[in-house]
Amino acid sequence: MFKITRQLTAAALLLSAMAHTASAALPDPGVTFTKGHTAIVITDPQNDFLSPKGVTWGLVGKSVTENKTVENIDRLFKIADKKNVPVFVSPHYYYPHDHKWEHGGALETAMHGMGMFDRKDALSTEGFEGSGADWLAQYKPYINNGKTVVTSPHKVYGPETNDMILQLRKAGIDKIILAGMSANLCTEAHMREFMEQGFEVQVVSDATAAAQLPGMDGYKAAMVNVRMIANSLRTTDETLKQIKKEL
Repeated sequence: MFKITRQLTAAALLLSAMAHTASAALPDPGVTFTKGHTAIVITDPQNDFLSPKGVTWGLVGKSVTENKTVENIDRLFKIADKKNVPVFVSPHYYYPHDHKWEHGGALETAMHGMGMFDRKDALSTEGFEGSGADWLAQYKPYINNGKTVVTSPHKVYGPETNDMILQLRKAGIDKIILAGMSANLCTEAHMREFMEQGFEVQVVSDATAAAQLPGMDGYKAAMVNVRMIANSLRTTDETLKQIKKEL
């Protein structure tokens, strides 16, 4: 009888602790931007994600439109240019040899199947202009300005397969303002690796978007994970105000 009572008491204490944890608000550490140590990182600002003519528009278009993602990324590019904030772009390209891989994850397989981000050759830009792999036209003046760092392409979702971390380290960057596509894939994967690598990361909530599939809302899933993992989650308005004040 004593043993049963002790077990019931322990269970009650555990349930109480779990309820308290569930109701407690998550900390909001925030990121304080520092001149010379803060950069904007944009993942996949490309036609296949952000143009109505892109191959994924049927999946991401609603989220992109509702968040005003195209406009908000543009606002980040503009303030970076005005305030001389370094910008790093992590693109996604697939070359013919990438299509010979013997296995892949669900959405990775889907991307290969629809020809997403395809380029003819790693050393040629033939057919690149205006393709799904090309930059959204309105971003070109900012990306092709001679200052923006365009890294080698990431091949699945995260920066583990490109030189983004090296480029950031070499530039003395330790604080990242992160935006781009897609919220629950490349953007979230970059956020996770940046956190593991010791960077401070602020994700811009409405300068990203994600696919909506039957029973799956990629954007909501990403925002839950970002809120739990990143240092900060802020809107574009909040981020611009902070940049103007601190940088």
